[in-house]
Amino acid sequence: MKWGPGQLLYIHIADKASENMKELSKAELIVGKGIVGDRYFKGTGKYSNIPDIRDVTIIEKEVLDALRENQPPIQEKSIILEPHEHRRNLTTQGVPLNYLVNKQFKIGEVILEGGRLNFPCKYLADLLKKPLLLPLYNRSGLNCKIIKGGTIRVNDVIEAI
Repeated sequence: MKWGPGQLLYIHIADKASENMKELSKAELIVGKGIVGDRYFKGTGKYSNIPDIRDVTIIEKEVLDALRENQPPIQEKSIILEPHEHRRNLTTQGVPLNYLVNKQFKIGEVILEGGRLNFPCKYLADLLKKPLLLPLYNRSGLNCKIIKGGTIRVNDVIEAI
């Protein structure tokens, strides 16, 4: 599938599991570790002890827009899920994450490789007290591995490699 370029809209990290996400304008990504300062970089995330590719997690702004517009209409009303609430590190626009499993792409000077698609979880629904399990099914983001580290910044271009 031909796509892009996309854009990095938001960067968020949390110090540890369940803590509020902090918005950053730029971040340093380290191969094999994650985003400097994030809970998974520190090993203090909810799923830190579960082996998985989780250096960086990404979700599409288009998914947040669809929830707001109740599309598809599978729940009673729209769900407002702000970029600081979804617990993913990066929020993108114009990037079809479901097509990036096992593919490499570039954000600024960093190269990422799509791991597995993220699944909506009861943990997030309970934490936010929002009915997110079904509405986020098959569109809950992408777990990624850092192939080449470096700095990313809000508004960086995202492109296929």
